[in-house]
Amino acid sequence: MSEIYGQQHRQMQDTFGTKNLADRLDKIIVATEIADDRKDFIETRDMFFLTTIDHRGFPTCSYKGGNPGFVKVFDSKTLVFPSFDGNGMFLSMGNITANNKIGLLFIDFETPYRIRVYGAASIDRYDPLLAEFQDAELMVRVAITEVFVNCPRYIHKYQRVESSKYVPQSDGLTPPAQWKRINAIQDVLPERDKNIAQALGGVITPEEYGAMLVKGEA
Repeated sequence: MSEIYGQQHRQMQDTFGTKNLADRLDKIIVATEIADDRKDFIETRDMFFLTTIDHRGFPTCSYKGGNPGFVKVFDSKTLVFPSFDGNGMFLSMGNITANNKIGLLFIDFETPYRIRVYGAASIDRYDPLLAEFQDAELMVRVAITEVFVNCPRYIHKYQRVESSKYVPQSDGLTPPAQWKRINAIQDVLPERDKNIAQALGGVITPEEYGAMLVKGEA
């Protein structure tokens, strides 16, 4: 069996009488490699949730989105995904450089169906795979530790309406982020972003940006 359970899990399992069940589930659903059917599922997702651990021990949970196939199963023990332009805080990517243990949750909200992946991640600004992803800043490679299907019982069913217009496309015409127009950050934007406010119609206040968020215009 895997090492997925620690003393804290065993105590809870003993309390609720589920230790034998937990051991059986560990044996039959937890794998150390990505099977072909799970590969197909992962590579057709257009989003997933990423967990990393910061320098204080707090978990950081981030949503990652892209075109279907932006997560690739490199081989049965490795998956890769790009890191696109963000808000400059680099919370997830910075966490990985200090603590490489991460978790990924892939969900199909329409079926519903979900898969968890645990692994050790590394990032590279010069990974040769970067050339395959428009506007990618970093490539993340994940050495798989555990992968398993999770019960979908409490997943609400949702239908996908449309892709985000900000997902980088191969034509290179990705629109710039509206938040980079906010007046309070103009003097600290990196040089490559200094012209965005003017290109989008001028600077805006934080309150104006907040109103755009509420209306879904950001």
